[in-house]
Amino acid sequence: MRYRLIIFDWDGTLMDSVARIVTCMQAAAHDAGWGRLEEAAVRDIIGLGLPEAIDRLCPGIDAERFELLRSRYAYYFVEGSRTPMPFFAGVEAGIARLREFPARRLAVATGKSRRGLDRVFRESGSGAWFHASRTADETRSKPHPQMLEELLVELDVPVEEAVMVGDTEYDLEMARALGMDRVAVTWGVHAPERLAASRPVYTAGAVEALFDWLAS
Repeated sequence: MRYRLIIFDWDGTLMDSVARIVTCMQAAAHDAGWGRLEEAAVRDIIGLGLPEAIDRLCPGIDAERFELLRSRYAYYFVEGSRTPMPFFAGVEAGIARLREFPARRLAVATGKSRRGLDRVFRESGSGAWFHASRTADETRSKPHPQMLEELLVELDVPVEEAVMVGDTEYDLEMARALGMDRVAVTWGVHAPERLAASRPVYTAGAVEALFDWLAS
């Protein structure tokens, strides 16, 4: 068993939710009177906590518009959007392979809120896949390593027996700050050359290749 604990990012790593995040953030910014947000700019902040994402997208935004944008984003994401959010093809089978080993632990570290992650767990039926999870509103946002530190303590796994899997530099730099191994996936939002700067131990270009490597 290569790792006793495998920690996954969610959006852009396991779930193909990027298009929904982008369109909902653009609609929320319009409603808040901020103006148009470019797709590339929104893609770039995926993985951060929502407050940190808004601050980066809308520098200098006042408190009233900040709260309006945040509430409208939540509305669009939960109720106002019909953009589908499937798991990437092969994810469900890959997770099932990893769960065949009782000693292995699986976890999630995400920029979502706890309410948002629990909702998607329920809607997708995936909550039982994982032994633990952390969200950005429970700890500090990526790339700060607090959520990883807490997962290691909760699951009683030393850092050298754990790995972080993600599609952004925020995921990889969070792990790098702890000296944790990190795996990059290239089907998400950050380009391979950007991910390479964080020195991942492996870069997966396809879902099947990722789970083959993790299961070996």
